[in-house]
Amino acid sequence: MVERLLSYSDRVSAAPGESVEIKVSAPEPGEYSARLIRLICGDDSPGGPGFKYEEIASPVAKSYPARLQPIHAGSHIEFRKGGPQLAGSFTFFAMLWPTLPTKGAPQAIMGNFDAANRSGCSLLVDGSGRLAVQLGDSPLLHLDKPLVDRNWYLVSLAFDATAGTLTLRQRALHHRGPGNAVAEASRRLDPPIAAIARTGTGVGGPFRIAAWSAGEFAAAHFNGKIDGPTVIGRALDAETIERLAIDRNALGAANGVLAAWDFSRGITGIAIEDASGNGHDGRTVNMPARAMKGWNWDGSEYNFVHAPAQYGAIHFHDDDLYDCDWETDFTWDLPKDLKSGVYCLWLTQGSLEEFAPIFVRPGPGQKKAKLALLIPTASYWAYANHQMHTSWTFDELSTGNFEVFSDVDRYLEEHPGFGQSTYDLHSDGSGVCYSSSLRPVLNMRPKTHLWQFNADTHITDWLEAQKIEYDVITDDDLEREGLALLKDYRCVMTGTHPEYYSLKMLDAVQGYTDLGGRLIYMGANGFYWRIAYHPELPGIIEHRRAEDGMRAWIAEGGEYYMGFSGELSGLWRRMDRAPNRLVGTGFTAQGFDHALPYRRRAESFDPRAAFIFEGIAKDEAIGDFGTIGGGAAGWEIDRADTSLGTPRHALIVAEATDFRASYHWVKEEFNHSHSAIDGETCPLVRCDMVFFETPKGGAVFSSSSISWAGALAHGGYNNNVSRIMANVVARFIDPKPFAL
Repeated sequence: MVERLLSYSDRVSAAPGESVEIKVSAPEPGEYSARLIRLICGDDSPGGPGFKYEEIASPVAKSYPARLQPIHAGSHIEFRKGGPQLAGSFTFFAMLWPTLPTKGAPQAIMGNFDAANRSGCSLLVDGSGRLAVQLGDSPLLHLDKPLVDRNWYLVSLAFDATAGTLTLRQRALHHRGPGNAVAEASRRLDPPIAAIARTGTGVGGPFRIAAWSAGEFAAAHFNGKIDGPTVIGRALDAETIERLAIDRNALGAANGVLAAWDFSRGITGIAIEDASGNGHDGRTVNMPARAMKGWNWDGSEYNFVHAPAQYGAIHFHDDDLYDCDWETDFTWDLPKDLKSGVYCLWLTQGSLEEFAPIFVRPGPGQKKAKLALLIPTASYWAYANHQMHTSWTFDELSTGNFEVFSDVDRYLEEHPGFGQSTYDLHSDGSGVCYSSSLRPVLNMRPKTHLWQFNADTHITDWLEAQKIEYDVITDDDLEREGLALLKDYRCVMTGTHPEYYSLKMLDAVQGYTDLGGRLIYMGANGFYWRIAYHPELPGIIEHRRAEDGMRAWIAEGGEYYMGFSGELSGLWRRMDRAPNRLVGTGFTAQGFDHALPYRRRAESFDPRAAFIFEGIAKDEAIGDFGTIGGGAAGWEIDRADTSLGTPRHALIVAEATDFRASYHWVKEEFNHSHSAIDGETCPLVRCDMVFFETPKGGAVFSSSSISWAGALAHGGYNNNVSRIMANVVARFIDPKPFAL
């Protein structure tokens, strides 16, 4: 098992004069070395342009003491003052929806048990899926009836200090379906199951929900939903527990309530409120999923904003990860005269190497270039540390290729706990809806797969080779600044796969073209999924795979609205914001075994588009070469469609057709059953190169192919794809207005 040098930064976008903290974990003792480079191209694959960089003199370029910094994955809730203190009699109860009850290891629900000193008490699910209690160093007391996954239960633990007894209870909640009244459901509960155990709770550690303590760290993380956890300072009988658990008003008037956490409050944040008024407020750790249907969801409302009381559940996972929370090894203070671009801290220890990318945007007062390269960081986060190659059982069938695992693929498979992408499933089978940058993102590096970040370095490589001045800006910047980030640029160029967009980002780009900006869409499958950034926390996005689309997983019904914003997630197309409206084309098909050249259409000879094809012969195949699939049109492709918003004056200037059966038509367009669904049978499996003018002198050019940028460097940049791009960029940065 090969170890890796690992790193991440507290931010990935910075301006000259700002500081970036670099956090490193080294597998070997001693030292590691750092150097600073300006990255030009990260593609070191056979036939690619090569790994290219410019060395930058910097005070950070030196050796540093090596240390191993661990990752502690798993979500839970902790409390500022240690939570409620257990003294004398008490009762725990909560509504529970377990998702991995037979995990084979204990999963704590709530309590103050500390595994380091074997003291305290916690309610839990044991390794065989049975409700249990851990009391100090005593053997587990558990029920005989196992919990069934994805079913709601009322679970409780009552400790009677006077009688010296512990009593466990679970009641399965049997709903007939959405629409049932909670009271009706509650009348159909199973009989309780009770048990008695030894007395004494011991000292214990801090109170936690969805985990217990193991010294200073959390362990035994729970998988599933918890709703309405409560602690009462006396031992309650089954009837009283049931009444208080179901009726929050009765709970508010009850005697001896130590803590009553209401997860339906503050859903968009990480704060946890103690509704009892006793001040045992807390916070979530590692971003468990909020805005989840609670035990009392009745199907009358699908947006938690309108019925928060029915979304009082939090879904916890043992592999959730937001912030590794590593200590900072060194800080890079960006010089005030630093040129905008893609930079990397290049770290080495022996034969091991690691890169920490930093995107440097122009600083205040710096002269801006005419062209901005908009780095699709939101899409980088969506794919961060994805394990599709190793975990998707259908991946080879989807791509039409035998899978080849990279070093990154193997490492992530052998080392769980790095956090996952929005394409992966949690260990309990639920979809991953959050993704964070505050962790080592191993596939956002040079010398990795030509997908997302590394594929986008084909664009920086071409810009450098053509000596075209450009600035680098990011999606993260766009989310923060909106239209103001773009308005000073004459032209904005996208990356190869700007797939994930928030409302603020989409409005900003649309506003930019409406005001006369020129947009070059360098990829495909762009502006496809709707996401949200967290309103308070840095470096994290949310996406729920709702409604339709080429989905890696499907969100639970009633959980399509994003907890960060209350907005419906899913396809922008389903919200009447199809990408065709912005860039003229939208996602139509994908296939990963070959790419094709484009052929000019009659529209390419229209005087409006003549500048695009200067130096290109009439019958010339455009891009019958390239690093990605051997052609310029491929991997994922877009097409024009006026019914989806392609402007009626848009020109389809070139197209690629005749894709093989490995190219699959997007499923959101299936409106009846038929077999015309692939490149050999479906006429909608095509790639359209499009140009059109926008109001106030602006214009849009769309390549509509992820493979497009991979063809730029062919023949030493002397090829027709490179020529077309040079023509487009030259005209798009020319101040002469386009005529609409």
